[in-house]
Amino acid sequence: MRVALVFDKVREDTLGVHFERACRMLGVPYAHFWTREAGAIPRGFELYLRIDHGDYRDDLPDWARPRIFYASDTHLPKSWKRISAVAKRYDLVCCAQRDGAQRLRNGVWVPHACQAELHGKRPLPKRWDVAFVGTEGGVPRKFYLQALRERYADSFIGHAPHTELGAIYSQAKIGFNYSIRDDVNMRMFEILCSGTLLLTNGLAHDDLARLGLREGEHLVTYRRPRELFELLDYYRDHDQEREAIARRGMERVVQEHTYVHRLQQILSLANERLGVCWSFAGPAAGVTREARQRIDTGARQL
Repeated sequence: MRVALVFDKVREDTLGVHFERACRMLGVPYAHFWTREAGAIPRGFELYLRIDHGDYRDDLPDWARPRIFYASDTHLPKSWKRISAVAKRYDLVCCAQRDGAQRLRNGVWVPHACQAELHGKRPLPKRWDVAFVGTEGGVPRKFYLQALRERYADSFIGHAPHTELGAIYSQAKIGFNYSIRDDVNMRMFEILCSGTLLLTNGLAHDDLARLGLREGEHLVTYRRPRELFELLDYYRDHDQEREAIARRGMERVVQEHTYVHRLQQILSLANERLGVCWSFAGPAAGVTREARQRIDTGARQL
């Protein structure tokens, strides 16, 4: 099969680039098109896959079928308004957030993931107590980050090139996360992939558990500022316990939650629901049956 990947490659860390690389790893022939080229995409592709990059102005021509849209930000009100309008023109909409998939007639849950070669563990010493790479966002995340700067001087909190994520998190004892609007975000998978303990805010749903990522076994959660700092102090000082949880979390995401797995799920959905036949020859052919069932569970429960 041949896949038309439609997204704007404005940065090398944009979501579409991860799927582009997954195509190469799976041995799936593809061609990349910018959204401004959507009207001139040639016929003959077995699947037209548009990847969310935050711009919904241009769209595929009516004849381009079957088509799937991967939507990243359904949890953000402004993005949701535009995604829900675009969704009507697609056969399937794969949503990074389960809530977004539930709200769409043609929605399927396909979460974010990690790229092992980019985000994976590096053989580097632990030099920081806490690491957080990203924007400060609004309240309360920016207050959490400021408190972390004040309480844990030996920390990395700020921006960094995407090529340095694996190295930064690998050098931290704990990777901090605060999810906006209860989203299962990219940072969770990136920290877990680095072999560093993920400490994230507790979510109002059980989506992490649905993905096989369990509290105390693969990651640790906090619900209040006081609990956050208590957990930070505890796991900073208890190396063996911290590293055991971090190792299990890393093993789980590498085995089940990479972008290769996500592309495999999307292609399976295209086969089951849209009649697109495909095969692959890449390393994901070795994914265990248990892992595949867990990956597909979200789609079948909607």
